[in-house]
Formats: sequence, C-alpha cells, structure tokens
Amino acid sequence: MGLFSFIKGQFIEVIEWVENTDSLVYHFPAYDHAIKMGAQLTVREGQAAVFLNEGTVADVFGPGRYELHTQNMPVLTALKSWKFDFNSPFKADVYFMNTTIQTDQKWGTSNPVMMRDQEFGIVRARGFGNYSFKIKDPALFMREILGSQESYSPAQLNGFFKTMIVSGLSDLLAESSIPVIDLAMHYDELSEQAAAKLEPKFGAMGLALAGFVIENISLPEEVERVIDRKSSMNITGNLDQYLKFQTAESIREAANNPGGGLAGAGAGLGAGMAMGQMVNQMMSAPGAKPPEPPAKETEPAKAEAVLCQQCGHGLKAEDKFCVECGTARPERRFCSECGNPLAAGAKFCSSCGTKA
Repeated sequence: MGLFSFIKGQFIEVIEWVENTDSLVYHFPAYDHAIKMGAQLTVREGQAAVFLNEGTVADVFGPGRYELHTQNMPVLTALKSWKFDFNSPFKADVYFMNTTIQTDQKWGTSNPVMMRDQEFGIVRARGFGNYSFKIKDPALFMREILGSQESYSPAQLNGFFKTMIVSGLSDLLAESSIPVIDLAMHYDELSEQAAAKLEPKFGAMGLALAGFVIENISLPEEVERVIDRKSSMNITGNLDQYLKFQTAESIREAANNPGGGLAGAGAGLGAGMAMGQMVNQMMSAPGAKPPEPPAKETEPAKAEAVLCQQCGHGLKAEDKFCVECGTARPERRFCSECGNPLAAGAKFCSSCGTKA
C-alpha cells in the first residue's frame, strides 16, 4: 500500500456508506483492516452495519451515529481482552447492508408445470409474477449467504429464488385442486398462501418475503382451443341468435367472394337455416323424436269413406260386401248437374244443391 494510504489510515475514520448502487452489501475499505478506537460510524435509515472480528460476526449496528468504544461494543470486547483500553487499532471488517425492500423481482416457470385437472385431465401450465424481499437478520444473512464476498446484488439470488418459488407454487396448486378454468379468480388467495408457504425458507437465510404476486397462470394452446370451443357451444345454445349470426357471416363472406356470387351464398344460407330450424325443434322438446316427413300420396285423392247402409260399418275401397252384415256395397252416385260425388243417403248435392 502507498504512503498516502498509510498516513490516511492513522487518522480517525468516518465509517459510512453513501454510494448509490444496486448492491445489497458494501464492504468498507479500511486501511489494513485496522479501525481506530473512537472512529465515527454513521448508519443511515435502511442500512445495518455488521462488524467482523477475524471472520466472526461481532456486532450489528442499526441506524444512528456511533463513536466506537468498548461501551458500545460489548460483544466485540468479549471476544478479545484488550489490555490497553483500545489505544491501539484493532483488526475488523465492516459490512454495510441494505435493509430496504427490494421490489419488482420477477419469477416465472422456465418449464411447464404438470397439473391434474378434474375436467381436462393432465395439463401443462406456466406461471409468472413478481415478489419483493428485504434483509431482516443481517448477521444470519452474512453467515448463510454473503460469506466473504465484497458485494451482493438481488440478481445473484433470483436464480435460486425462482427454483424455490416454482417448487412451492407447484405443490400448492396440486394441493388446492382448483380447476384450471377457475384459477384466475383465486390469484389473490393463492398469492397469500404461497407467501405463507415460502416465508420460512426466506427466514432461514436472514431474509423476509415482503410480497408475492401471481400475475398469470397460462395453459397450453390446445387446452385453450378446447375451452374456446366449449364457450362457443354455450353461446350457440340460443339458436335464434346463432342463426342471425350465421346469416350476417354468410352475407359478409359472399361480399368478400365475388366469384361465388349471391346464389351460392343463398344456397348455403338456406341449408344452414333449415338445419338450424331442425336442431331448434329437437332441442325445444328434449326426448321427442324429430317429425317424420309426410308420406307421398300415390293417388290423386282418397275417396270419401263409404258406410254400409244396413249396419253403418265402414267399407274399404276393394270391399264389394259389408264384412259385418254381408249387405251389398251401395252404388256410387254423382250429381246430375255438376258431377260431384254424392254421399250415401244424400238427398241434395253438397256442391250445387241440386236434388239427388
């Protein structure tokens, strides 16, 4: 080290951290790791100062201004028996830690998470969101995470946190048994439950989980297409509105397809409307059979039923005698004026009124 550094190290230090960085930790560069008794320590709000003696955490100072003496360093005093009332410098390292909340830390699933859904079976889901944390126990964070590193940034923790968050969230989703379609309405509840599940793991490293948010849990495209088709089926439950929609779509397609013309559109529209009416009839009467088409008539018109004059029994067209009493079939009569067939026993023509 240079002469200037040596001379500077003989004066009483002002130990503080004023640099504006994204680092969580700042190692104060004391000359030869020697700190004079009576040195002025300034710890600002949102900071904590950790003193290390020969690699061991000795004291932790919160926000405030301190003049280093044995009276305000009882732990460090107990570590060593200072015979000269600290007139000589002692070896120590000072680490400042940022205890403010580190916000907008991103998390996301690098690979899909397998889930079992009651309706769709096994599906693959992806999720993402953000979280925030802060250093709660500087001494524990020093022992578990920092070690002897000069600085530490939130980015160095993100990889480990993502794995821990995805693992905990996957376990939570499996235990909740919430249908994938209803996940969106449970984001707040799942976020709170995930935070409670992850908090002990953060606490074991001297950290506190200040917030956890699930922004979205998305499904594969094929599952989303099935959901879209099911939504379309639910919408088309009103066939009247569906037919109106189909009519508008057919007109639009005909306008965009000059080669097909309105004739093709009309034919397709007519077939669609006929099919829609048939389906509508089937759906309006559950369990009812669709109406049968009318039978084709092979004769121009069926003759009026003929009754036996003796017993009144109905006679078929091929019967010459009554099957009940054996009376001969009455001869068919016609009106002499208009030629209209006369019913058996009729005294006047039903068409023109002429006497039979």
